[in-house]
Amino acid sequence: MRQLLRRLAVTALLAPVAALGAATMTASPVQAAPAKASEVALQTTVNKLVNAERVKRGCSALKVNAQLTTAARGHSAWMAQTGKFSHTGKGGSRFVSRVKAAGFSNPSAENIAWGYRDAAAVVDGWMKSPGHRANILNCKSKTVGVGVVFAAGGTPYYTQDFGF
Repeated sequence: MRQLLRRLAVTALLAPVAALGAATMTASPVQAAPAKASEVALQTTVNKLVNAERVKRGCSALKVNAQLTTAARGHSAWMAQTGKFSHTGKGGSRFVSRVKAAGFSNPSAENIAWGYRDAAAVVDGWMKSPGHRANILNCKSKTVGVGVVFAAGGTPYYTQDFGF
């Protein structure tokens, strides 16, 4: 009984905050839950592997950008929640609008993937795809954000947003 009363009290306190969040959610990118350690590890490894591919081919390493990471995690969260795999996101959003909504003004490109069980596999898949490879090896891109979010069933969804 005591636990039930605590839950009701917390729910009552959070209801106005939740209502405010629901009202503003349509104008902002999807908010991902805080990253789990396994998601952070995948994101970090993807960044390292992509930078290794870039440096091997004469491009500079990309710098991780928090705003791009926020946009990428938000899109991955939306795909994981809905099971939809697309560059078109919540409310018909495109990567440029999601990146700008996260506060980054000069987006370059976006890669997405799902189902790859580790960072090496997803980077290998992207490198074998001409369009994704071109995004990774675009030496004009200087920044990156990677978002990995696991769906309820454990499937990972990946988004990689690049910026100039």
